[in-house]
Amino acid sequence: MEPNWQAQFIAPSFALEPAGPAPYFRREFTVDERPERATLHVTALGVVEPHLNGARVGDEVLAPGWTSYHHRLPVSVHDVTEQILTGANAVGAVVGEGWAVGEVGYSRQREYWADRPALFLRLSLEYPDRTEVIGTGTDFTCATGAVLAHSLFHGETHDARREPGGWDLPGFDDGSWTAAEPVDWDLDTLFVRTAEPIRRTAELAPAAITTSPSGRTIVDFGQNLSGRVRLRVDGSPGETVTVRHAEILTGGELDTRSLRSVAATDRYRMRGDGPEEWEPRFTVHGFRYAEIEGPFETATAVAVHSDMPRTGWFEASNELLNRLHANTVWSMRGNFVGLPTDCPQRDERLGWTGDINAFGPTAVFLYDTRGVLGSWLADVAAEQREQGFVPKFVPYLESYPSPSTALWSDVVVSLPWAMYREYGDSAILRDAYPSMTAFIRDTAETLNADGLRDSGFQYGDWLDPDAPGDDPAGGKADRYLVANAYLARTAREAAQIAAILGEQADADEFGALADRVRTAFRRAYLTEDGALSEESAAAYALALSFGLFEPDERQRAGERLASLVADAGYTISTGFAGTPWVLPALSDTGQLEAAYRLLLQTECPSFLYPIAQGATTIWERWDAIRPDGTMHPAAMTSFNHYALGAAVDWLHRTVGGLSPIEPGYRRMRIAPKPGGDLTSADLRLCTVHGDVRVSWRLDGGQVSIEATVPEGTEAVVELPLNGGTEEVAAGRHSWSYAAAQPA
Repeated sequence: MEPNWQAQFIAPSFALEPAGPAPYFRREFTVDERPERATLHVTALGVVEPHLNGARVGDEVLAPGWTSYHHRLPVSVHDVTEQILTGANAVGAVVGEGWAVGEVGYSRQREYWADRPALFLRLSLEYPDRTEVIGTGTDFTCATGAVLAHSLFHGETHDARREPGGWDLPGFDDGSWTAAEPVDWDLDTLFVRTAEPIRRTAELAPAAITTSPSGRTIVDFGQNLSGRVRLRVDGSPGETVTVRHAEILTGGELDTRSLRSVAATDRYRMRGDGPEEWEPRFTVHGFRYAEIEGPFETATAVAVHSDMPRTGWFEASNELLNRLHANTVWSMRGNFVGLPTDCPQRDERLGWTGDINAFGPTAVFLYDTRGVLGSWLADVAAEQREQGFVPKFVPYLESYPSPSTALWSDVVVSLPWAMYREYGDSAILRDAYPSMTAFIRDTAETLNADGLRDSGFQYGDWLDPDAPGDDPAGGKADRYLVANAYLARTAREAAQIAAILGEQADADEFGALADRVRTAFRRAYLTEDGALSEESAAAYALALSFGLFEPDERQRAGERLASLVADAGYTISTGFAGTPWVLPALSDTGQLEAAYRLLLQTECPSFLYPIAQGATTIWERWDAIRPDGTMHPAAMTSFNHYALGAAVDWLHRTVGGLSPIEPGYRRMRIAPKPGGDLTSADLRLCTVHGDVRVSWRLDGGQVSIEATVPEGTEAVVELPLNGGTEEVAAGRHSWSYAAAQPA
């Protein structure tokens, strides 16, 4: 239950320039006796940095993050008991434009939710016999200070000489400050934040500092990330250091083309009274390289993202695979800044539904996503109720309908299902159930008389490497084949979910729909001899993975998929829709060798090609950097885009060998499948029951397997290379035997 807020949103009574100065707010109050407990609730229309008695409160950054504010606005809660003084106190905040006021999305619109930054603050002081509340109102004063310009897209300008020293301390002379004015906002949108806050999560020292051919100083932090650069400087008053950011270099110079219209430039003007340290507060950049103009002593990259607990690790004997896994982790980190975005660097950074749906099984393994994705799915549901459809991205920023599209709209079914399978909490399904049922029924109404989706826009196998640069949806797989395959899958998942929740009538309805779509798919796309009428790796991968072949057709279909993969020279020929499924489709039909050859290919396009080109995150395009070293010419080219990292799920489930038989891993399968040049792999997963560890080694003809199964769980262990199958209870287990067949 939310508190009785006893506060209101406030904003400066003076005009603010767009992307200009950030307002400072303050109020003093007196405490006659120390409270037993003091709690600060704070949020903003914008992003807020709260202060109390001369110190910043908490370690959150970019709070409250980005949600569909008109539906759900998170409030952060801080225990500030130890910061309250007997006598005079001062509370306040600096508020930036953030997502609510500043530029958002590829249309770069401003003031989508609010026309100026506004603060909401509630400080409760609890005594044995009463509770006193200090809440934002017209008794707060406001002014501007050192933050002269700020934008999530374009960067921040800070003049340290203009900081009002002591503004957050009692006794500060705010006679020149003006009274705040109230802002009308529905307080029913406020809720205590459930997702992990955005924090500084890592600091990276420069990997190299070089001078470019034009004479500019270039700092390479060795890792593409989402965050800011912290500077240590020592110079004269007003001397300026300028930091420009980019993901790549071309000819040794900063190349900002992947940023599109984003300036990504920070400026610091020095006080000039000795060593100074500065990090921007109201911006975030996607970058690996920084061009620094002006004197500085040190530069540190500070990674910023939602501080979710890490849960999954994987390592193998192949260093390129380890880099692929690490790149996927870094791309997830860079794109979970409050919500799951497509990219952190350019003028977009939107919560695209298809990207996270494709990546969902990987995401829920790598991190505990229940907080962040649970909150975001609540936003999806709210937008869906308001708009009447599942938007292509959430929060939704457009005034026209978003078409129902496979993989994208399916997120309301498949993402909660992936989370339930990983964490075993049926409340995830119950919370998302209204969204699921509305989507499934709405989509069913669009089917033609034959039971197929055959009209309207579809993304298809988005960013198939053979698609034209100016038509990412124009891949080899027929977009309606993709749409119908996905509908057969999501309808089946919805039927399973309904049954789990005891909604048997819905389970029967959705099961019948899944059967209808499957039958229609087979009639439309399968030939008399059980092959697909359309020959593409994506089509076969989806049909195999989604159960659209009969059991006696699967082996031949797997062989045909393996043939298509071989015909492509074991390079990638799938996009967002097909890539998560091509490796599982191969290995599940006995084509393990083909799967490993596809996985370990380094020629363009392939999973490992970007790594050979120096990538430290997952690229949006397979050939974002072409073999000749040039950047792909399309404007839509990001170097930090996790969707195609969805293939890492196969490393966890097949190479590492761990998958749930029952949701939450109460009963699990441990079945590693060695292949390629791999001689070992190690996997660790922190499940809701405890740590699971799996490791295997090949030494000549000898196989060694170790597994740790947590208390309260059991595992079916399928020992590779004909080692047999065993069922084991909790505990540590090991096996060593001679392989009955060569690896």
